[in-house]
Amino acid sequence: MFETFSIGTLVVVGFVLIWFWNSLYIIKEWERGVVLRLGRMLPHAKGAGLNLVFWPIETLTRMSMRIETLDVPPQDIITRDNISVKVNAVCYFRIVDANLALSQVQNYQYATSQLAQTTIRSVVGQFELDEILAQRDKVNAKLQVILDTETEPWGIKVSKVEVKQVDIPEQMQRAIARQAEAERERRAKIIHADGEFQASAKLAEAAKVLETQRSAIQLRYLQTLTEIGVEKNTTIVFPLPIDIINSWVQSLAEPKK
Repeated sequence: MFETFSIGTLVVVGFVLIWFWNSLYIIKEWERGVVLRLGRMLPHAKGAGLNLVFWPIETLTRMSMRIETLDVPPQDIITRDNISVKVNAVCYFRIVDANLALSQVQNYQYATSQLAQTTIRSVVGQFELDEILAQRDKVNAKLQVILDTETEPWGIKVSKVEVKQVDIPEQMQRAIARQAEAERERRAKIIHADGEFQASAKLAEAAKVLETQRSAIQLRYLQTLTEIGVEKNTTIVFPLPIDIINSWVQSLAEPKK
């Protein structure tokens, strides 16, 4: 009788220990535990720490609350100006409501990935190629707002979307290179013309000063001779005023009496 009682007690204690072991869950700091009691979801998920779940009538599913990175594969897109490009992006999201992420969508990662691909194709197609390349922040912001709005019923928060790379056809790359070269030449010509204009304006101002100050012309002659002499040239060029030459020509042209 005593031996039978001892064996029965050990069996009961063993079952209790097994039940207690299966009912204990340690949830990490970055996790939440969604509990189903007889198929019905409890309104509040379990927090971090040691939690007791009454197995087998209750089951617990761990959900990570950390930010996840989603690499969106390259998408073939036709821009608004009818240029075929390949665009790939990266999406950062995390779960903000563990109950919704488990109950409203079967696989939130796959669903978010498919939604990101379709959204990129539809949104990027609304921009021209120059806007995609030059205003990438605007494209990223629009993608983030749309994805965040669409995934909100799933308990998902899309924090950031970044377009990583835009692949352009080789012919279009050559056309863009020619366009950039032409733009640089245009800027160079404008800068050169602007420099000529400023130089001519300064020369006009200098001519006005020399016209009013006759002695300044002589000083300029002497300065020119000094500059020539510094270089140790064997030939000396002495500038003569045009007025003197004209007077000589007139005197020679007058008939002798």
